[in-house]
Amino acid sequence: MADRGEGEHVSEQSGQEPGERTASHIAHNARVWNYWLGGKDHYEVDQQVGDQVTSMYPSIGEVARADRAFLGRAVTYLAGQAGLRQYLDIGTGLPTAENTHEVAQRIAPDSRVVYVDNDPIVLTHARALLTSTDEGATSYVDADARDPAAILRASSGTLDLSRPVAVMMLGILNFILDTAEATSIVRHLLDAVPSGSYLVLTHPTLELGGEGNEEAMRFWNENATPPITARSRTEIEGFLEGLDVLEPGLVSCARWRTDGSDEGPIVAQFGVLARKP
Repeated sequence: MADRGEGEHVSEQSGQEPGERTASHIAHNARVWNYWLGGKDHYEVDQQVGDQVTSMYPSIGEVARADRAFLGRAVTYLAGQAGLRQYLDIGTGLPTAENTHEVAQRIAPDSRVVYVDNDPIVLTHARALLTSTDEGATSYVDADARDPAAILRASSGTLDLSRPVAVMMLGILNFILDTAEATSIVRHLLDAVPSGSYLVLTHPTLELGGEGNEEAMRFWNENATPPITARSRTEIEGFLEGLDVLEPGLVSCARWRTDGSDEGPIVAQFGVLARKP
């Protein structure tokens, strides 16, 4: 178990120091996303690519902010109404305000959170995530989303996988270009957790007014890393097979359970919560 209140850093399968995997001359998703969110953890190349994508698809900043707000609402529901106490956050990204453990532990101090990413920049900043209430715990796993077995193995030191877990995959499956592989990853993770667990998912789409993003994604794949893909509603629904989808269903993440006060423009990013029966 992680030391309560201190967290634990678990390095799984990287075999390298963060600096060895950092290419400051190539734009990287975590840093560009940080730039779009108004953060400071990025290089000039990230800003340049981020600005170019924005010029091609002006609502990308709204997508980033809506995705982050969705995380807050989803975890608030899970920690509150659903009574969930365990979170496996895959594709963590760079730490910013209102991280998963902060939202969950504010409502339920005994919440336990495992963050997973294989981005060297995120690894460098991981200690910012490793704070916790005395009652709860956080840890960080350096692992690839394509290796769910490694993720589950490393997470079991902090999470009790015999009890319900929220498997959080916000903006991560879009980096698994093969849909069959992405579906297999989701199945592997959900097969390992019991009834009452949840899948929390966001994913970019060319629907919901996102048609203009196609050219921007092509530019991204030619100039940044990792490559990305959009998916249709039907393809994303495939990830939810066998699960009970919560109302309001698969919608723009900007429209998932808003109360009106935090409702922004519709963005081309699906968001959904689904429960394992």
